[in-house]
Amino acid sequence: MGRITTRRPVLRVDAGSTRNRPDTLAAEEPLEIRLSSKPLTVTMRTPGHDVELAHGFLLTESVIGDHADVAGARYCDSPGPDGRNTYNVLDVQLAPGVPPPDNSVERNFYTTSSCGVCGKAALDAVRLRSVHPPEQDPLRVRAETLVDLPDRLRTAQRVFSSTGGLHGAGLFDSAGEPLAVREDVGRHNAVDKVLGKALLDGSVPLRGSVLMLSGRASFELVQKAAMAGVPCVAAVSAPSSLAVELAEEQGITLVGFLRGTSMNVYTGAERLVLDENAPTA
Repeated sequence: MGRITTRRPVLRVDAGSTRNRPDTLAAEEPLEIRLSSKPLTVTMRTPGHDVELAHGFLLTESVIGDHADVAGARYCDSPGPDGRNTYNVLDVQLAPGVPPPDNSVERNFYTTSSCGVCGKAALDAVRLRSVHPPEQDPLRVRAETLVDLPDRLRTAQRVFSSTGGLHGAGLFDSAGEPLAVREDVGRHNAVDKVLGKALLDGSVPLRGSVLMLSGRASFELVQKAAMAGVPCVAAVSAPSSLAVELAEEQGITLVGFLRGTSMNVYTGAERLVLDENAPTA
């Protein structure tokens, strides 16, 4: 398995003084995902939890809908310059009877760490209909519970504390208790790892859950939540216009700018339980 972090020498400049010192960086390596030995996609990721990542990716691309749809996953021999296996090629075997994906899922070039929809022919291709629609989910979550989630996510991001270079994604229940937290150099990879773990645990559809994001809420991340049946997505930064449109279409509660005691609720405000004594304007 590749290293999650690496050490590099840097020149530190501070108030005019300089000194050489080591710095800890988040590792970034390619992962090629294959289906029955056929290359499907390459993504730049932080090594670790690769099987979860692959399951989450296949779930959110509508290739699979349940952990039983996968018969197995194994690393292929992919030697590096030193002759050792890099563990950067993962071959997934679909269960008998599970159809392979159509060509719209296949990537003819790598998926970057920040983009989960690169290589798609058109926007319509990623408006996938979830087999786990969150629209009717009866989730109710208190505003003060949401307010605590950014700190709870950050506390669980152990590698971020040493590198400052990883995105985080966390699944929480309606009381704010963590179900799974993952880190990665790619925002969409972190989400795929979290959703993949839930799939492997048999927890999909993720009824009554909140997906907390350490950055912005983009279209592809809301789409991933929809495919896993997540009824609420919260982010410390802004959503995009398409993310809001998709959240509304899929019946997802979308919260942005979740900082301190404030937040913007863009869709699905009926799921939010407010303090009865809170002033209104």
